[in-house]
Amino acid sequence: MAGLEDMLAVILGGGRGTRLFPLTKERSKPAVPMAGKYRLIDIPISNCINSGIIRIAVLTQFNSISLHRHITRTYNFDAFHAGWVQVWAAEQTVASSDWYQGTADAVRKQLGQIRNSKAKYVLILAGDHLYRMDYSEMAKFHVEKGADITIAALPASLSDASRFGILKRDPLMRITDFVEKPTTPEVQKQFISRNDAEKPLLASTGIYLFNSDVLCDLLENTTYDDFGGQVIPAAITTHKVYGFDFEGFWEDIGTIRSFYDTNLALTSPDAPFDFFDPERPIYTHPRFLPGSTVRHSVLENTLLAEGCSIDTAEIFHSVIGLRSQIRNGSVIRDTVMMGADYYDTGESLAASTIGLGIGRNCSIEGAIIDKNARIGEGTVVKPFPVGTDFNEKNWVVRDGIVVIPKNAVIKPNTMIIP
Repeated sequence: MAGLEDMLAVILGGGRGTRLFPLTKERSKPAVPMAGKYRLIDIPISNCINSGIIRIAVLTQFNSISLHRHITRTYNFDAFHAGWVQVWAAEQTVASSDWYQGTADAVRKQLGQIRNSKAKYVLILAGDHLYRMDYSEMAKFHVEKGADITIAALPASLSDASRFGILKRDPLMRITDFVEKPTTPEVQKQFISRNDAEKPLLASTGIYLFNSDVLCDLLENTTYDDFGGQVIPAAITTHKVYGFDFEGFWEDIGTIRSFYDTNLALTSPDAPFDFFDPERPIYTHPRFLPGSTVRHSVLENTLLAEGCSIDTAEIFHSVIGLRSQIRNGSVIRDTVMMGADYYDTGESLAASTIGLGIGRNCSIEGAIIDKNARIGEGTVVKPFPVGTDFNEKNWVVRDGIVVIPKNAVIKPNTMIIP
């Protein structure tokens, strides 16, 4: 069994997050709010803590202030534990004046810190996936197989092949071939490796476990920038690379559509991901907020965070985030509302004639409303046809979903409709 005290987790903070824009206009991808009260970075960090991995580094570069603030406020171990969660920011040094050029390059630029940790194993994770996993099981598999590299793989359909790295294994679970995001049906069919008509492929989750010396050797002796597209395919021919089966829920929150659909799926009675697991909780920044108040309202299949005030409203199939204010007569449907960072008091209340949250008699459907948005009374928002993309001054449409950016102000009686 691999000693988890010998393991270092390195979480990749992501690039510019263009596919999640405008949610990433002022924050990095892992800092994007999720499920009303969490941030995406809470998922891999919580998985690490629950798995017994307590040395965790988060590599950051773009729009990283809010991510740094969240991590430093949330993840502080006491003096009797040797663990830590550190932010390793991109920096210019004597050895390198470039910023991170890709996933592998980001880790390459932190090899000095990795060596200083004296970790025997390095677990590489992404900061924008939703899943629950016990990494100790993967570590046990890695040691039993005598692997140099282990990749967590999950079943995938042919229609999803172009989204993933696709792999093939031999009967001993060793990976014999790997292709990154194949787009042609001919190549996709060559990688069929499961006797399952619905999900005949094995896809990489982007979760990699390396022996430290192997990781250092691969990165120091190549100029590869990307793990999935370059490092892993090359390593298959020179190292022992194995595929570990993961069959739980896993979702890449990489686009506005996937962010929207995954959040709304959490409101269902049979939600695919359970935040209520008492043995493996998802941690986040503790906030000392009052319980939400709901007056004369109807809520159906709604995920409601704390600190909210809802007055004579109707809410269906929606996520209502921290400190959300929804005023009387409004109807919310199929919407992800992230809430607010503060309450309207004093100067903030005097500076705007439109209160935080949603005003009276609004009708909001098929939208993502980012934090601290102010939506004037009588506003109507409806979804656009799937695939529609365009920008307006205070709102945008991505794949038919209306997105109200952070701190946006929507004037009363605005009509955002197809």
